[in-house]
Amino acid sequence: MDIVNWGILGAAQFACEQMGPAIHAARGARLAALATSSAEKAAPFSAFAPDLKVYTDYDALLADPDIDAVYIPLPNHLHVEWTLKALKAGKHVLCEKPMTMQAAEFDRLIAARDTSGLLAAEAFMIVHHPQMTRAREIIASGALGRVRHVGATFSFFNDDTDNIRNKPAAGGGGLPDIGIYTFGSVRFLTGQEPLSIPYAKIDYENGVDVFAQVAARFEGFDYSATVSMRMFPRQEIVVHGEKGVLRLSCPFNPTVHSQAELHLETEKNVITTERFPGTNHYIEQVEAFGRSVTTGAAYPCPLEFSKGTQAMIDMAYAAR
Repeated sequence: MDIVNWGILGAAQFACEQMGPAIHAARGARLAALATSSAEKAAPFSAFAPDLKVYTDYDALLADPDIDAVYIPLPNHLHVEWTLKALKAGKHVLCEKPMTMQAAEFDRLIAARDTSGLLAAEAFMIVHHPQMTRAREIIASGALGRVRHVGATFSFFNDDTDNIRNKPAAGGGGLPDIGIYTFGSVRFLTGQEPLSIPYAKIDYENGVDVFAQVAARFEGFDYSATVSMRMFPRQEIVVHGEKGVLRLSCPFNPTVHSQAELHLETEKNVITTERFPGTNHYIEQVEAFGRSVTTGAAYPCPLEFSKGTQAMIDMAYAAR
């Protein structure tokens, strides 16, 4: 199988604007089907994928023998249920984050993945972007010396009570939505796991967390993060070592928020800048997924990694 035929469960706006076009544009991928109860919602997908098959329910798409993999952009609280159903139906699964609402739920997904022999993964697209992989190389090279502190910030403003991010019953909240990036990135960049979270200030509105300030301890360095759905948009990662500072601009959604850049400052105030214009990490993610499906190549973000990020989110909630 050289081409992976994809189906999408649900006509989410993000799927229409980002992941659908990414699947359509990716090498080795074909957007073949969409399941949605609304023909009106299907129309924008058919505009860029005119051969798209449209199903009126999710189970019908899962029963299609021509579909190899599904992308799941459903509300957070439905991710585990439909991932398990898709694996049972014989489909590889790329599920939007957060894949679960608690780390322990990953055990069911890992068991189902292993039993089926299929690929199942959380759509943590940033690990596929060259900005992030390059930053990890720089840190591992020792260019910063011993890392002493990592700081991460991700914020945007959304007070729309009708938006799913502001609905507690659907698994809304700032930490599930974007804290997964600030927490997952430090784990990916350093290869380390948090030892403890001694401090977490979390503010709630209408049952969802809208602001979080978190401090964590890792082996050899400290970590701090600010995550908010009620602040002006900002995103940045700063890795501060004994011999240098590495700044990542726009590390979480480049090409949407701004351009992805690396700024490495070392001795004598020398600053080296690397830019990554035009790279679409959604396309990179789909292509990496396809390579794993067709060749058996290791996938950069296995379920075990995603479980570790959710465990850190669980720790933050417990520390508040």
